[in-house]
This record gives sequence, structure tokens and C-alpha cells, in this order.
Amino acid sequence: MIYKAFLSVAALISFSLLISCGGNKNKSTDKDTTKIISNVNIPDFNADSAYVYTGKQVAFGPRVPNSAAHEKCADYLISKLRTYTKNVIVQQAKAKAFDGKILNMKNIIASFNPETSNRILICDHWDSRPFADQDPDKKNHNKPIPAANDGACGAGIIMEIASILSKTPAPIGVDLILFDAEDYGQPENSGFPEQEDTYCLGSQYWAKNPHVKGYYAKFGILLDMPGVEGATFTMEATSVNYAPDILNKVWNIAANAGYSDYFLYSKTNGITDDHSYINKIAKIPTIDIVQHDSSTPSGFYKYWHTMKDDMNGVNKATIKVVGQTLLTVIYEEQPIASK
Repeated sequence: MIYKAFLSVAALISFSLLISCGGNKNKSTDKDTTKIISNVNIPDFNADSAYVYTGKQVAFGPRVPNSAAHEKCADYLISKLRTYTKNVIVQQAKAKAFDGKILNMKNIIASFNPETSNRILICDHWDSRPFADQDPDKKNHNKPIPAANDGACGAGIIMEIASILSKTPAPIGVDLILFDAEDYGQPENSGFPEQEDTYCLGSQYWAKNPHVKGYYAKFGILLDMPGVEGATFTMEATSVNYAPDILNKVWNIAANAGYSDYFLYSKTNGITDDHSYINKIAKIPTIDIVQHDSSTPSGFYKYWHTMKDDMNGVNKATIKVVGQTLLTVIYEEQPIASK
């Protein structure tokens, strides 16, 4: 998860003014109190299962590109997904990191109902940051983080969604994407000249080279640190800017399910994350369900990019909230009527 390139406060205010002043009535992110009544049977999300998927990834050790743990975890994710769908694509590529290293990336894509053009995508990154540069102990700054919440947890939720989709087909097409090399971004005081776009290497590559030629999805949802105990997910400005309708849809679904303590309608500064490149390059309106903590200097999880981002900080109750919200989004999405 990255924190660089926050949108300015002025930009955030301009987004809010544009929306609140009725510049586009169809793109409001103001709270909609209309009760959503659904006759759709929504599968139950198994948080215990998602937690196990998370723990299995963490048990390999930090999944830093080019490492043995990274390779073993990739094999695990790919083989497990192939038990849920035959439509698994491993997008292998090489990317040059800020320090000149060539990273062997693997974006892992599992598709359901691939024959339909009525699609949505859900994504997260599965790699680990090689630098615990936010750790209070400077001796840890060049150590890789366990990446339990910031990587494995979102992937664990996605794995459980894949399991459910394999048993209960959705009315639409769904692409589950695990991006690689998201967190190999340039740390402060790296000793290298400051560079742009050093994070999100896997999603940048995918946005320019989608796994299917001419790929299209109605919208996308990115997960980031989705298992923090008592997490709050705010409306971050990049999502507000590019996909306000989708943001409103997801937040209203969460509110209708009783998750208003987690999904807050307050707006916060935008971040550069995988969804930024999906929006800008692939032109697919995509939001970020990203944990926000106003009590920390970073605005993120207190153990973000530290050695304490381990399984002790992964909370099943929060996993349940996020997973169940995503399932509701998927199964309530209406298929396009055939002509």
C-alpha cells in the first residue's frame, strides 16, 4: 500500500464542492438513506476461511519479488485458484524497480463467466514490501515486512470469493486479480534520485497489457488493508474523482447491511494506489476500499509498513464485513438484458 502523491486539500475540496453543488446529480457521493431492498440470495462469506488463506500466505514469509517465499506463495495461489475455476491466467512480466533491480512479476487473474461482457473486477496486491521503512526501529528499515494486512488479507478475501463463486455462480462475469510488485516503491532516503510511479508495478503493467485484448469491466474494486480490527473505510478522493457512482453503490450496500461503523461517508485525501492506474490507463472506474486511521501520521493502519504487520493484526470481524459487502455487490449486480 502506498501513501505518496496524496491529492491536495484544495483538490479534495474541489471534488466535494463539485459534488455537493449538484454539478452532476448522477454522481453524488452524499449519503443516500434510501433502504435497499434485495430479493437476491446472497451467499454467506466465511471469514474463518479467508483468515486461513491469509495465514497460509504469511507462513511462506515475506513475499518479496525474486524471493523463494514469493515463488512458493505464487504456486500456492495459482494452484488453489485453479481448483475454483479453469480460467486462471498468470501474467508474467519483468519490471525495473527504482534501485535498478529487475523484478520477476506474476499477476494472477481468476475469471468467472468469462464468456459474458457484463463484468466487474475485484483486486488487491499479494506481494510484500521489502522495506519496513515506517518501523519505529530504524534497524528494521531494510527488512521485508510480514504483510499480513497490507497484502495477504485482501488476497485471502479474494480467495474465499473465488471459492464461493465456484459453488454459487454469479449473474455476471467476475475477474479476481492479484497484482504483484505493488509495494516495491521507493522509500524516503533511499539514496537514489526521486522517481515517479515506483509503486504498483504489477497494476501498471496490467493496465497497459490487460490479460484479455480489449478487456472491459463495468467497474472495479480494490482492497487495501481490509482486515484491521475496527477498521474505518472512508471515501478517498481518487475514488471520488474517478468512480463516485460506484463508491456510493458500495457504501450504500454496506450501510444497508449494518456496516456503517466501518464504511464512513466522510471524504479523505486521495492516494496513489493500484486503482489510480486502472482508472487512468485502463479507463475502468475503480474505487479503493482502503483502511483509514486519522490518529496516525500516515492516515493508515498503525503497523503499516512495519514489522508488526503480522497475523496478530488481522481481524475476522472486519474480514467478514468487507467480504460480505463484496458478495452483495457481486450478486446484486444486474446482468445486461439480451436483445
